[in-house]
Amino acid sequence: MTDVCLLNLAIADLLLVCSLPFLAHQARDQWLFGDAMCKVILGIYNIVFYCGIFFICLMSIDRYLAIVHAVYAMRARTRSFGLVAAAVTWVAGFLASFPDLIFLKLQTNSTVFCAPEYPSSGSSDSSHHFWGVFSLFKKNILGLLVPALIMGFCYSQIVWKLLYCQSPKKQAIRLVLAVVVVFICCWLPYNVALFFKALELLDVYTACGTSKAIRLTLQVTEAIAYAHSCLNPILYVFVGEKFKRHLVRLIHTAPCWLCQVVKVHIPRDRRGSMHSQTTSVDERSTGL
Repeated sequence: MTDVCLLNLAIADLLLVCSLPFLAHQARDQWLFGDAMCKVILGIYNIVFYCGIFFICLMSIDRYLAIVHAVYAMRARTRSFGLVAAAVTWVAGFLASFPDLIFLKLQTNSTVFCAPEYPSSGSSDSSHHFWGVFSLFKKNILGLLVPALIMGFCYSQIVWKLLYCQSPKKQAIRLVLAVVVVFICCWLPYNVALFFKALELLDVYTACGTSKAIRLTLQVTEAIAYAHSCLNPILYVFVGEKFKRHLVRLIHTAPCWLCQVVKVHIPRDRRGSMHSQTTSVDERSTGL
């Protein structure tokens, strides 16, 4: 189950990162890749934007089951169940990307750019921006509020369980806190900026200076939010004892000259224990 979640989270993060050069070029100059690429690249971006966050929620639920409900988790955390959960998560991300997905098109306004062109839903000013406001609030709810509630519940229960566990727990608790803090620090500023952008579309803020400040804040906080995809491998994989053991085993068996050099600098205790069995405590640390 954990491996399936990690694989799909990696795929979602890689797809998101691969779309960033196109968005960066558009932000610096304009969109030069045509209408078809506009729909494909921005379509993938919108889907994996939600899928990446949803898979983080799925990882939180998986860890919650593995630690808080360990007996039940032995039956539920199977590879087949993980594949079903991953498929449902991809479908949920695809559905969450609507209606932005169907409104994507190449637009011209002094420059050529790729963005959703929302239809007008009425004659009033507020209804004219209905779909834009809906999209921004949707990102607030599905991209931050719901994931924060899920992670808050799952990780609070995990910490509570670890506090009353007899096994070593300090590193595991620190890792739990790091996962939550990094998620909030990366996504909260961006969602706050989106919220104020929605208020601007609702004509709550109309001053030119305020509009420029919101636009600049969105650019900065969006870059911070994207950085979370690059931090996920560190938080979810590299710090795990299981990953470290497999990496040491790979280095030990690899014939390349560089691996032999690295092998010399591996501590003896790690080399000696790399074939040891994984204890339940190690699995919990790996899951965290």
